[in-house]
Amino acid sequence: MTINVYSNGNTIVFKLNESNASKELYAQLPLSIETENFGNNEKIFYPPLKLSIKNTLVANAKAGTLAYYAPWKDVVMFYKEFGSASGLYELGFVLSGSENIKNISGKIEIKKLDIDT
Repeated sequence: MTINVYSNGNTIVFKLNESNASKELYAQLPLSIETENFGNNEKIFYPPLKLSIKNTLVANAKAGTLAYYAPWKDVVMFYKEFGSASGLYELGFVLSGSENIKNISGKIEIKKLDIDT
């Protein structure tokens, strides 16, 4: 499962893992959704439906990690090192465009990559 995130004329490609949370996020695509800055290392958005963390590994987030923070029900795109936190689960990792994560702002488009549809 591969997804494209479009923001400000840039594309970021993520490869999702086979976890329940990743599959549920993938099933909600395509999305046009607002993002927020959080801290000095991540961009977040809130998917329409809560993701199940069953069979989803705890994240040890590095730059390029895509994760789900279950307590707040938000998806996190890390552009700097973070590590782990209670309630943070790994969804996947960046394949290309990692340098664009820090520049994400406002509304983004998230779509399944054509080869997955």
